[in-house]
Amino acid sequence: MTVDAPEATTAMTPRARAVLDDLMAQGIGDEVAAWRENAIASGQTVSGADQRQFATSVIHERLRHIAERDISNGIGALTPAEDAAVVQAALDDMFGAGMLDRLLADPLVENVDAIGCDRVWVSYADGRKELGPQLWRSDAEMIDHLRRLGARSGQAERRFDNAAVELNLQLPSGARLFAVMAVTARPCVSVRRHRKATATLAELRQSGTFDHRVEQFLAAAVRARLNVLVAGGTNAGKTTLLRALLGETDPRERLVTIEDNRELNLSAFGDRHQDVVEMESREPNTEGEGEVTLAELVRMGLRMNPSRVIVGEVRGSEVIPMLNAMSQGNDGSMCTIHASSSEGVFDRIAAYCVQAPERLDRIASNLLLANAVDLVVFLAQAQTATGLRRWVASIREVVAAEDQHISSNEIFRAEPGAHAAPTGVPLRPQTLERLAAVGYSWPPTLQAVQ
Repeated sequence: MTVDAPEATTAMTPRARAVLDDLMAQGIGDEVAAWRENAIASGQTVSGADQRQFATSVIHERLRHIAERDISNGIGALTPAEDAAVVQAALDDMFGAGMLDRLLADPLVENVDAIGCDRVWVSYADGRKELGPQLWRSDAEMIDHLRRLGARSGQAERRFDNAAVELNLQLPSGARLFAVMAVTARPCVSVRRHRKATATLAELRQSGTFDHRVEQFLAAAVRARLNVLVAGGTNAGKTTLLRALLGETDPRERLVTIEDNRELNLSAFGDRHQDVVEMESREPNTEGEGEVTLAELVRMGLRMNPSRVIVGEVRGSEVIPMLNAMSQGNDGSMCTIHASSSEGVFDRIAAYCVQAPERLDRIASNLLLANAVDLVVFLAQAQTATGLRRWVASIREVVAAEDQHISSNEIFRAEPGAHAAPTGVPLRPQTLERLAAVGYSWPPTLQAVQ
């Protein structure tokens, strides 16, 4: 897919571009933000549609003044097509991600990595990696646009400046954006998207992530309310699998999701999830106050009568309250974690526990983990001739804590080029009972694959 540069669109002529620059220099975004804050302060509920409608009216009013000024100076007015292009570009810049949204309109695009405004690499699902179009006219414009994205992202404004050099947010399209400045020679942006945001276990099976036996086992594990950790490397599909697992829950269950940035977006799927509380961490303000960490959110979430607690990604001190939640009656809770293997998850959790304020040693962290986690599902990935392949490579049952070690059994394992298959290792009697209670029989048979 070829994406034109901003100036190359039919109606975005040099004249229209000049008017757009004039328009955006008038601080429309600040005016919309001030209107929103005043409306909220007066007790009004302000939706995204309300903000967009107000911004549209302001844009048209400003364009009318610009046209009157230009006509009085002997400069011709914009054509209707140019005028419409300017309005759309201004709204896209204020409420969307501009040219990034146009790139992400291609369903095959998986990642966009920009080094400065003009060095843009685009990675596709079929394995291609190509130089893309220039997204901003200068690095300064790039930083300014990222700041505006941060200002309207999530529950609270996210700064992006020399004092806050990283920006982590979700774009309106659902893709995840991470940016850095000041610590690199040029500002850099990486955008990752979930191409299978609504995937079910059945759809993942059809795409080759696993076969019928794994699909049926995972669905039964969710129904049996086993506590599950989904592990894998970056871009392995952990969030996609987690969302698919949650699709197997009863729609009326009360789910509390806890994330740095809302990626799961379960509330967008009202037919699947009718009772969802979505919690998002918050960075400190300019005075260093107001920070809300994932660990604090886990503790808050436990007070909200959850059926299940879902942590989008465990990577620090939140691991201890999360494991406590799993072991104290919130059965069926889930989270994702970075790891290089299913067994490597145990070392990763131990490292997080010793770095947490509680400073748990290996023996204590192992005991906590063994009492909390039932299954570890590990996703692998590899580049093939037909594109990036992702698959469930291992499923491991946690058995017990044995001093410095975790005793576990790998119950599914994938051989090279094949789906994960049962290893023949028996499950614990407690696990068998819980699976049997939801109508699942172990071990799975080859007949289940038919």
